[in-house]
Amino acid sequence: MTARPATPAELERALASTGYLADDGLATVAWLALSMGRPLLLEGEPGTGKTALAEALAQALDAELVRLQCYEGIDAAQALYDWDFPRQVLHLRALEAARRQDEDLDVAVVESSLFDERFLLERPVLRALRSPNAVLLVDEIDRADDEFEAFLLEVLSTNAVTIPEYGTVRAERPPLVVLTSNRTREVHDALKRRCLYHWVDHPGLAREVQILRTRLPEVPGLLAEQVARAVQGLRDGARGPAGADLLKPPGVAESLDWARCLLALGRDELDVETAAATLGAVCKYREDADRVRASLERLLAV
Repeated sequence: MTARPATPAELERALASTGYLADDGLATVAWLALSMGRPLLLEGEPGTGKTALAEALAQALDAELVRLQCYEGIDAAQALYDWDFPRQVLHLRALEAARRQDEDLDVAVVESSLFDERFLLERPVLRALRSPNAVLLVDEIDRADDEFEAFLLEVLSTNAVTIPEYGTVRAERPPLVVLTSNRTREVHDALKRRCLYHWVDHPGLAREVQILRTRLPEVPGLLAEQVARAVQGLRDGARGPAGADLLKPPGVAESLDWARCLLALGRDELDVETAAATLGAVCKYREDADRVRASLERLLAV
């Protein structure tokens, strides 16, 4: 098990070794969450690296990454545990056959054996609580409903869950919990108070170039800067004429995808023709692609 970083700067270096370049503020709040045993709530636009931070933390800490993807209608059972019903039925049939041979077989023993460890199916929250070293990623908590938030708040407060047929499971070493939100709705204040909070913004130009060069070392410096400038222009109406009207401004993931496409085509710089042919890596809506394509010359001239 890897020793936990002693300072925020040490954590920042550990994250950088995985390819994740965190700024001082993000590294500090992540280190505080780790040191204080507090959940970390990350909000920001899609594509700013919130999920990637949890993945990098797990890698840097040599911890198991347990991911819970939230969606509308998710409930506690889907996050916590379930029973392997088909195996329980087979087990019950085997016990019934055995009982025909042994009339003294205790019914209470038979019933209790149905809820044995071997039939317990761990869902993400239970798995993280039972793991000796885990990062629990609760992704897109803003997609879940109020009832699920209340359940999650209780688990985060106690680091324990009670399974009626099984008993109470308490974490010997609580997982580092990272919650992400794209802010499609406001997360309740009660959950926010339980967490340390950080707004994750898109990186600036210099950092985005650095991310491209770190994650894709084979990208030429000129191409990395051109891609970063173009994507920055798409995000910011002040830098690029199309940026203010985009339905989905590109994130860092799209920058990386665009650079990979250009590398696959053997390009070492970004021109208008190649940019138009590869817009599918950056724009995920037809309306966005049409707006950007109409202003590529001005965008790439920035």
